[in-house]
Amino acid sequence: MNAWCALTFFWLAYFWHGTLSCPALCKCYPRRAEVVCNEVSLTEYPTEGLPKNTVLLTIQFTNITSISECHLNATPLLQELHLYSNHLQNLSPHLLRGVPHLHTLDLTGNQLTDQPADVFSHTALRSLVLKNNLIENADAEWLPDNSSLTWLDLSGNRLTKIPTALLQKLPRLEILDLSNNQLEKISANSLDSLTKLERLNLQNNKVDMLDASVLQHTRNLTYLFLSHNKLDKLSHNLFQELAQLRVLSLEENQLSHIPSGLLDQLSSLDEQGLDLTSNPWLCDTKVEYLWRWLQKNHMKVFLPETIICAGPQSLAGRSVMSLTDSDLKLQS
Repeated sequence: MNAWCALTFFWLAYFWHGTLSCPALCKCYPRRAEVVCNEVSLTEYPTEGLPKNTVLLTIQFTNITSISECHLNATPLLQELHLYSNHLQNLSPHLLRGVPHLHTLDLTGNQLTDQPADVFSHTALRSLVLKNNLIENADAEWLPDNSSLTWLDLSGNRLTKIPTALLQKLPRLEILDLSNNQLEKISANSLDSLTKLERLNLQNNKVDMLDASVLQHTRNLTYLFLSHNKLDKLSHNLFQELAQLRVLSLEENQLSHIPSGLLDQLSSLDEQGLDLTSNPWLCDTKVEYLWRWLQKNHMKVFLPETIICAGPQSLAGRSVMSLTDSDLKLQS
């Protein structure tokens, strides 16, 4: 048994490139080739002592303000880099040149703004998370043409427009999160290149209209989040190409009517997959289409009884589901 333990120790030491060293304020897990640094007092990137064969590195809740290509050269086999909730402001040009195996980079909760060209080039990144930073412009020069990205998260920043030029470099993108920004307009061709897109999150923005053709090329969409915007009308053919859509959230907008036929295009909705709550529905004769659709498809709607009339005054507060032919002044 003692001989086996000695052999195991020797093997681990060899695999860890001849050393069991670990940076101060960090924890190293040789079996997983993982390093975790989780100390507020850390002020500089912990290059010294990092095992060269590290594949997973997490540095979180520290006072680090910058990271450079030279820092990452210490771990040439790195595959995942998670830099949550630090104080990063600056990333060096060609940041990833020394980590060609890196596929996941998470920079959530830092203070990043504009960054240099090619900052995320030189490796086949698949996941890039820039959530909760101070980014106003997502530059197309950040990434190479024909990028391998399948997941891009730019939520919680200060974007005022869709980064169309950047998106044109992402033909493999499956998940795009632009929620919690300051987007106002979604131009007609801004998503045309995203033919593999499956999840699109635009909630908590200031979007007041969607061009009828904006979703015509995103035919693989299964989840679409549009809640907490300022949408007051929808084109009757907005969803006509979304035959695979399973979840659609439209709550907390300014919708008063649904165009006739709009929801008939969404035959793949999950049970409770459609949310229409907290809109100022006007229960006049134009609400007939929504009323009839809800009667037949209420199982597909989240809390259908809470879809409430905002007017006219005689019906205010009534559930659309509860209305009658007489309420809507429909001829029998």
